[in-house]
Amino acid sequence: METAIEVRNLVVERGKRRVLHGLTCSIPRGSVTGLLGPSGSGKTTLMRAIVGVQIVKSGVVTVLGEPAGTPRLRHKIGYLTQSPSVYADLTVRENARYFASLYKGITPADADNAVEMVGLGDAANQLVATLSGGQRARASLACTLVSRPEVLILDEPTVGQDPVLRDELWHQFRAMAAAGTTLLVSSHVMDEASRCDRLLLIREGALIADDTPDLVRASAGTNDLDAAFLHLIRTMEKTGVAS
Repeated sequence: METAIEVRNLVVERGKRRVLHGLTCSIPRGSVTGLLGPSGSGKTTLMRAIVGVQIVKSGVVTVLGEPAGTPRLRHKIGYLTQSPSVYADLTVRENARYFASLYKGITPADADNAVEMVGLGDAANQLVATLSGGQRARASLACTLVSRPEVLILDEPTVGQDPVLRDELWHQFRAMAAAGTTLLVSSHVMDEASRCDRLLLIREGALIADDTPDLVRASAGTNDLDAAFLHLIRTMEKTGVAS
């Protein structure tokens, strides 16, 4: 399968603290890859490096055959941050249409479709300032999806969403991957891991697993991904490497 994202020996430091320790991984096109790990493990730092907005000490990050951060990638990558990136004094629809206007060939109808996709059709004319936290996150997601990017980097996209909406969003993610979009989705919720084609498990800036959910379970000798993750962490702590 063709590779969409290639990370080689990535080292990131903040001050005197090393955040990522020579991390290497690859993400295939048209797949959903889960990036999992506890808070502070380095998930967001890795995502920022892939988008091209993170200063790195060493290593190489390539996206769609281009160095991360290359201007040619700007219209090909969608990045959803943990904090909603929308204008509070505009409605949901106005936000989506504004972001649509930044891209050639993207129409107001595309913006309206993105709003519907994230379940905000009934709130399309509502000011973002009046939305709940979960609704704001979905409004931000709609603005990320509106350009139909080839690569989607989603940092905790389902935090604060109810179980029904989380399920609907994951169905949308799977449909986008089936249509050729490459998705990297971070989460600290292990029950979402089974929805992914592949998992990257990070602990303290080190990659401790890079495999399918089934093979992660098999390597730990358990059918439970939570238990598998704990097993990998304990193995790393004892030996310095993942099993």
